[in-house]
Amino acid sequence: MIQMLIGPAIELAKDFIKGKADEKKAIQQRKITTIQNDADWESKMAGATTTSWKDEWFTLVLSAPIIAIMWAVATDDPDIIERVHKGFETLQALPDFYQTLLFIAVTASFGLKFGSSIFKK
Repeated sequence: MIQMLIGPAIELAKDFIKGKADEKKAIQQRKITTIQNDADWESKMAGATTTSWKDEWFTLVLSAPIIAIMWAVATDDPDIIERVHKGFETLQALPDFYQTLLFIAVTASFGLKFGSSIFKK
């Protein structure tokens, strides 16, 4: 009689352990699939940007204030530096949502993934 009770209990324990192992395998497989999908997406995006000027454009835009300041120093023209400051003050006055979108666009252009972490906050 004890054997009749122990047998099903052992089978139940085996099924429970197997279920837990299968669950862990499924979670691990989902993580691997997510990583592979991210890598595939990044590869496709890298291939798509080979003919794009977006990165170069952002680099030029971000370099413009530095170039203007260097020109102002070289030509001894403080008005240029004042205009650069005014430009930054104007940018700072833009709405927060626009600044965030601009930040995401620039970081995405350079291959950084900050956008999704911002939206999670």
